[in-house]
Amino acid sequence: MPKERASVKDVAELAGVSVGTVSNVLNRPETVSDRTRAKVEAAMSELRFLRNASARQLRAGVSTTVGAVLIDLGNPFYTEIARGIEDRLAIDGLTLMLCSSDEDARREAGFLRQFAEHGVRGMLVTPMAATTERLLDLRELGIESVLIDAASDLLPTVRVDHISGGRQAVTHLLERGHRRILFLGDDPNLQQSRHRLRGAIEAVAAAGLSPDEVLTTLPLSVMGSAAAGEAAILAVLEAPGPRPTAVFCLNDMVALGVLRALRRRGIPIPEQLAIVGYDDLYWAGELATPLSSVRQPMRQLGWAAADLLLSPGGDSDKVFEPELVVRASS
Repeated sequence: MPKERASVKDVAELAGVSVGTVSNVLNRPETVSDRTRAKVEAAMSELRFLRNASARQLRAGVSTTVGAVLIDLGNPFYTEIARGIEDRLAIDGLTLMLCSSDEDARREAGFLRQFAEHGVRGMLVTPMAATTERLLDLRELGIESVLIDAASDLLPTVRVDHISGGRQAVTHLLERGHRRILFLGDDPNLQQSRHRLRGAIEAVAAAGLSPDEVLTTLPLSVMGSAAAGEAAILAVLEAPGPRPTAVFCLNDMVALGVLRALRRRGIPIPEQLAIVGYDDLYWAGELATPLSSVRQPMRQLGWAAADLLLSPGGDSDKVFEPELVVRASS
């Protein structure tokens, strides 16, 4: 059985001081003499004392914890966002509680409820369709939130202009002469997918071409995964009729699956099929065929979202501009 944690009372008894003196050492050390503080700190060390942060928060009435529900922490895109959040919270001495929704509405709702029950200071969320309504309900209870990588008229947001990102990717492919372009990862329930496809359509129209003739779309069996990208492109290659000459992927993980499938089939890239991803993850430029990708400022997204939560009153809709990085795959 684990040992019972030492209390403030235990520290006071060992140091031969009052409980109030121990409290002062913890919270107002400048009010305690050096000699007394050294005795108390020695007792804490001997007892392996850890302060009870939950009780402290209850007494102070201010939480030191922020909750974040991101779509998938297994995806490096969200891991980088989390690191940005963590870096910003650390400046104010705050702690991050982190979990993945896996695009499961019930799972997300459960985490939001748990965070609320823990009395978090606020929440940072990459949302789904019903998320905003839940967060507005929590606002009524005094729990503020910021949406990450999504647009909203009702809640503060930090996001990337994905319409611009989609436009940049497809404009590049059109300039390389492609006229049969597949958008891989079409999902009308995912705002990022809708906006990237909208940008792609705008690029085709701006070139004086018909989106219906140039662009085709295909959903994924599992949104955003390499395995789903590989399965989808294999189905395209085996289907009758003209193949696309270029693929614009929802994200780099999907593009990784496409690259893997083409390599196994011996299909040259980009001579027979050009590929553009999205996110520009840290490994995109290190692949055997370096991946062209639309770069997102992932860590900055997380930092800005946490900063907006902790410093309300500024711009409630911060928008970052993505940047296409062209490499050998296209």
